[in-house]
Amino acid sequence: MAARRSKDRLPPGTTLVASNRRARHDFDILDTLEVGIVLRGSEVKSLREARVRLDDAWASVDGGELWLHGLHITPYSRAATAFAPDPGRSRKLLAHRSEIDRLAERLAREPLTLVPLRLYFRDGRAKLELALARGRTKADKRRAIAERDAEREARRAMARARRR
Repeated sequence: MAARRSKDRLPPGTTLVASNRRARHDFDILDTLEVGIVLRGSEVKSLREARVRLDDAWASVDGGELWLHGLHITPYSRAATAFAPDPGRSRKLLAHRSEIDRLAERLAREPLTLVPLRLYFRDGRAKLELALARGRTKADKRRAIAERDAEREARRAMARARRR
């Protein structure tokens, strides 16, 4: 099994809930940011059971606030259905004003998007790793796959040479 890159590792004391593996394939990640997420009622219990889908989620800056759209949190099975929040509702993200302003300025200047990479608990609080990303074309995706394969083959060759 290949070693994971250090930037992909979570700090100690964190529990990974969900990750968006397609994001690194479909986008060039330019910058990442850790933000909090506003949840209602039993959504936290659903997250602890990892009943969440990040694959179609994206974020935007509206009215000076960060919002996450398309995140689907399945309602908690043992909660009262009368009080269950809508699973696909937009959720507010928590970040410092300066970070939100910096993201809004960059989004207005360049054709970029905000993509969630991972959802996890750190010290008992739900956190989201948000990436400022540029979409890849099919040619870019093929080039990235070729580079990854070439790098993997080079590592294998180095390992074989060391064994001899």
